[in-house]
Amino acid sequence: MSLLTILNDDIKAAMKSKDKETLSVLRMLKAAIQNEQIKTGRDLNGEEELTVLSREMKQRRDSLSEFENAERDDLADKVKIEIAIVEKYMPKQLSDEEIRQIVQTAIDQTEASSSKEFGKVMSAVMPKVKGKADGNQVNAIVKELLQEN
Repeated sequence: MSLLTILNDDIKAAMKSKDKETLSVLRMLKAAIQNEQIKTGRDLNGEEELTVLSREMKQRRDSLSEFENAERDDLADKVKIEIAIVEKYMPKQLSDEEIRQIVQTAIDQTEASSSKEFGKVMSAVMPKVKGKADGNQVNAIVKELLQEN
């Protein structure tokens, strides 16, 4: 079952239960996926849908940090609710330890020995963790492990 079908079913359920916040977020997700379909001119596969979801999640996390820095708790609370809704459609997130193992394996495979080879390691890691880990989290772990080597 495609993500679009799941979203449509959940939109109907949110409408019936009069859950305006969930309905709003689900409509935004659906619109983002449909816009991507229009851009590509075909239905999206699972990986492409995951890319769209990841992009939406990143936008909300960036907004959250901006609102928290500006001490706008009212807007930060709203974005936290949106993040929780989007997370329901994301794959299970990797733990720090799982990310560390993937990064260490990539460092061993690429034979990276200094922080100058950061890009090489990141390009090996990101396809493996796509949608399953936050890029900023992966970035920090790669930097940390490269400094240890």
